[in-house]
Amino acid sequence: MSKLRPDYYHGADGKDLFDRFEAGMMSRDEVVGFYKGNIIKYVVRHEGKNGVEDLGKAKIYIERLAEFEEANKNDKRGSIRDNTSD
Repeated sequence: MSKLRPDYYHGADGKDLFDRFEAGMMSRDEVVGFYKGNIIKYVVRHEGKNGVEDLGKAKIYIERLAEFEEANKNDKRGSIRDNTSD
């Protein structure tokens, strides 16, 4: 258990919300947007709220986004970026 990702965020199957979002609860773009939004939130608020703790939270979202993008670099499901015509 970590302070940034406590056990109560995990279900009985050991999966947390990140796992569920990435497994199809959300589209690819929704997952990416969720991670980006939280990265921005924690970086912007760190000076006025929780300091380095918020930067740690942003780091978790950055790492998870990088892992998700690497694992899904050829996955076009739900991606509006790749559905435009020339």
